[in-house]
Amino acid sequence: MDSSEITLEAVSSISQIPAEDWDACANPHPDPGSLDGLDTLALPGSPSDSCTGLKPPYNPFVSHAFFSALEASGSACARTGWGPRHLLARREGVIAGIVPCYLKSHSQGEYVFDRGWADAYERAGGRYYPKLQASVPFTPATGPRLLIREGVDKDEIATALASGLVALCEATNASSAHVTFAREAEWKFLAQFGFLQRTDQQFHWHNQDYRSFDDFLATLNSRHRKAIKRERRDALANGITIHALNGGDITEDAWDAFFAFYMETGSRKWGRPYLTRAFFSLIGETMANDVLLIMARRNNRWIAGAINFIGSDTLFGRNWGAIEHHPFLHFEVCYYQAIDFAISRGLKIVEAGAQGEHKIARGYLPQTTYSAHYIADPGLRRAIEEYLRRERAYVAEAARELTEAAPFRKNADEPASE
Repeated sequence: MDSSEITLEAVSSISQIPAEDWDACANPHPDPGSLDGLDTLALPGSPSDSCTGLKPPYNPFVSHAFFSALEASGSACARTGWGPRHLLARREGVIAGIVPCYLKSHSQGEYVFDRGWADAYERAGGRYYPKLQASVPFTPATGPRLLIREGVDKDEIATALASGLVALCEATNASSAHVTFAREAEWKFLAQFGFLQRTDQQFHWHNQDYRSFDDFLATLNSRHRKAIKRERRDALANGITIHALNGGDITEDAWDAFFAFYMETGSRKWGRPYLTRAFFSLIGETMANDVLLIMARRNNRWIAGAINFIGSDTLFGRNWGAIEHHPFLHFEVCYYQAIDFAISRGLKIVEAGAQGEHKIARGYLPQTTYSAHYIADPGLRRAIEEYLRRERAYVAEAARELTEAAPFRKNADEPASE
């Protein structure tokens, strides 16, 4: 094969990929002169809108450090059903593109639910697992999934990666390949290669250049404004104090406490939490400046907390846990403190994780999320395609109705304060 041609390979560990090569593809420096390929297809009005030619902003979840912590800690590995199969595209020996990918034996930890597809296929005599999952394990946050280095022909590398996913599906005897929480541009692009299109929704808060939390409150109608003030006040009753920890402020004692919260709450919600204690120490060592821990303290001990990750324009809320339960403390730690931090840092968006229509009353609005699914079996593919057509219509209508229920003032003449 000519050395200028693209070669594809799949590796079984992120440790086989140099951090500088991975990050050059995952979070490349902006290139104002680049207007080609996928960059021009970003969702208009979103933080990934690149009609100016800029690459999407820094996303901590696709960094080498984050994936390395997941794999080295034993959180995402073959033993837990997440066998790494990262797809690499090389040109002249240089890694030009990557798809973070896992060969999976179950459908846990993904937040885009296909268990019904698996059950139906297996009842019909098929074998749904293993399947390929192109995603960030345990992380329902939108970000790039076709990671492409600057200075290459992006359309060419993206085409190679999309075709490579289909080929990898066949080579691993997988039933399907799933690219979840992708950017809208990638979702549209993958449809050209036979990937079915799926949508869902989350709830995100948008910073309208607020100078303070009170500025944000002033945009809400009176009923919701009063409710949020009451919730914030009641959350701190019983002598509770809130502490925002970042960088070197996050000690191993804080990680011990947060892990206890995570295990207690995760065990009640999921049965078996996904992340190991070692994962938190590893991110504390390698990406502490990207981490924000919001911790609640009472009677000289930590009682609850939430972990967030800081992007260049987005605060990503992830896990919450508590060993004491107090009214509205969850809302304060997860939602209101995140808004406070975003305003103080000038961040444009707070992503509050998966699901939760209760977030609307706190100023978080519906946001469409996108996933793309390659189904090898033609019969299963036809059935899923029809299901997704109906599901997309339902998601769109639900988003419209929920947006209408947003707590923002409809009448500009309504008083902004009591």
